[in-house]
Amino acid sequence: MKTTNTYLTIALTAVALSTPLGALAQSDFPNRPVRIVVPFSAGGIVDTVARTVGDKLSTRLGQPVIVENKPGAGGAIATDMVAKSAPDGYTLLAVSPSHAVLPSLQKSVTWNPVRDFKAIAGVGIVPNIVVVNPGVQAKTMAEFVALAKSNAQPLTYGTAGMGTSNHLSGELLAQEAGIKLTQVPYKGQPDALTDVLAGRVDMMPLTAALALPHIKTGKLRALAVTTGKRATAVPDLPTVAEAAKLPDYEVGTWFGFVAPAATPDPVLRKLSADVLEILAMRDVQDKFKGLGMELAPQTAPEFDAFVAKEATKWARVIKQAGIEPN
Repeated sequence: MKTTNTYLTIALTAVALSTPLGALAQSDFPNRPVRIVVPFSAGGIVDTVARTVGDKLSTRLGQPVIVENKPGAGGAIATDMVAKSAPDGYTLLAVSPSHAVLPSLQKSVTWNPVRDFKAIAGVGIVPNIVVVNPGVQAKTMAEFVALAKSNAQPLTYGTAGMGTSNHLSGELLAQEAGIKLTQVPYKGQPDALTDVLAGRVDMMPLTAALALPHIKTGKLRALAVTTGKRATAVPDLPTVAEAAKLPDYEVGTWFGFVAPAATPDPVLRKLSADVLEILAMRDVQDKFKGLGMELAPQTAPEFDAFVAKEATKWARVIKQAGIEPN
């Protein structure tokens, strides 16, 4: 028996020495809390998506999933932090359009959305609703464009920062309609919304989830949705393309999750499978539909390809608009 135990010990030691440490770490993933970093302030749509998925993911992983808000620089600060974090699956990033756009807007950005990250899964798209304070003398999208053209000073629009979907929606509108608009950036949509409601900012392409309650109470006036098709949540509201006769206009706020590029494939596959199963849950689908989201889950390869396409598209728009990286 002693000889048998000795041989077993030697064999197990040999296997351990021949097994890469990374593989050993992957085999028991996760064995500690997982963190989802949100590049914007709490209460916004990206935060809500992260917390909804995070709650379910915690149950599936058997570990706490902590959502950490790290706003600033349109999302660049949080993204840089995650890009430089250990690629072990314990630090994930909730992403939206700014993830694909910021490298074209900020010279200080050293990370690349394609090179430095790998997808976990895509979630869906929420249309922005172009809303104005009731004090703005425009009841339709066409009237807003006409007002912008006749105004001595450019009308203002609020955003969650450079490169966010709000910013892209406003910039593309100005470019396509041939009008001048002045962006007023904030750290997150809730902050910008406060100033639109107060009348300090004229307009905002606001995500449907945040816009709908204020539209229903009359505190904001809805002009159009920014997506290529009418939104399920507001089927009677025209698209910008329809209302302003701008056929090439289309913007949506998309969401997903990524990890540092060197994260081991087995860990990525596990996280991807878990998130996609979470997105198939009826209560999660109902929650996201309540936010005005058009749910459109994407596998990791699909979301990687989508992000790459978005980065190319918006780099072209930004260049054509003459926006210089700052």
